[in-house]
Amino acid sequence: MTTTDLGLPEVGGLHGVPTTDEKQTAKDYKSDQEVRWCPGCGDYIVLNAVQSFLPTLGLKRENIVFVSGIGCSSRFPYYMNTYGMHSIHGRAPAIATGLATTRPDLSVWVVTGDGDALSIGGNHLIHALRRNVNLKILLFNNRIYGLTKGQYSPTSEVGKVTKSTPVGSVDTPFNPVSLALGAEASFVARTLDSDRKHVTETLQAAAEHRGSALVEIYQNCPIFNDGAFDVLKDKDEKQRRIIPLAHGEPIVFGPEDERRGVVRDSSGELKVAKLDEVDSSEIVVHDAEREDSSLAYALSRLGGQHLDPTVTGVFRSIPRPTYDDQAREQTATAAETNPPDLQGLLTGHDTWTI
Repeated sequence: MTTTDLGLPEVGGLHGVPTTDEKQTAKDYKSDQEVRWCPGCGDYIVLNAVQSFLPTLGLKRENIVFVSGIGCSSRFPYYMNTYGMHSIHGRAPAIATGLATTRPDLSVWVVTGDGDALSIGGNHLIHALRRNVNLKILLFNNRIYGLTKGQYSPTSEVGKVTKSTPVGSVDTPFNPVSLALGAEASFVARTLDSDRKHVTETLQAAAEHRGSALVEIYQNCPIFNDGAFDVLKDKDEKQRRIIPLAHGEPIVFGPEDERRGVVRDSSGELKVAKLDEVDSSEIVVHDAEREDSSLAYALSRLGGQHLDPTVTGVFRSIPRPTYDDQAREQTATAAETNPPDLQGLLTGHDTWTI
């Protein structure tokens, strides 16, 4: 038996989740429910990637839980042959927090969308990240409300024409990665639904992280916001626009005849420059394990709503005590030093008679 950094016992497996000796395949994680998303929806790719990736963890399926809110992506638990809960609009992080805190033997995943997580669920999301609850949060971002038929969402671009913004949205959109970093999330990443390999690698990194892990997944809605990320999928454009992050490596990208890199300008801000116009020593080296999140935040600000450029990969991955570990330790310590006295609590100094 091993222990966590806080001295709490782990029962084995990834972060204390029980393992199995049985060989698992993607088929083991597919439920008997008919998958009902629109043809061409990016959710299919993510679902297949998750079902194929989970067997590599070697965990018992009965110790894996998917909690969702409301939205197209929130059908996810039905299609996973694990435990799961299709919960309340925006409240999945709160429900998952209670589950992770009371059941250290579970691997708890939250599946949510840009509307569910960043509108009605905004506070629940940022506080789960701030507390560093041991959750893996998959945020499907298609920049639209799909389930309710095409209204603009908290990540829709300025000027976006939708059923609820017929002359264009005037709202400044959220940048989910920037928001997560501002909330002190200990793990933050971004990937693209069409890049199956990158999605899998990012999920693997998130699963191995102990603490809150937010993965933003750019995901296409073929019905109400088709082509939102086409510039990142075009063979030529994606080379010119996507900046892949690799810990410890210089941040460079682009086709061979147009290689560029990320450097700091005279004001200290990050910018993109052609490699033949700067010295190699000026290229920023990515450090996902840096305690100070300022570099990760600066990287998240590159590009903006027009996706030119777009940074993908793990922005930040740092060790930090988790809320659930500390809460359990605190409860155990309190029980040892101050045995529970319900009557004393009810009739203590903070009660009075009217």
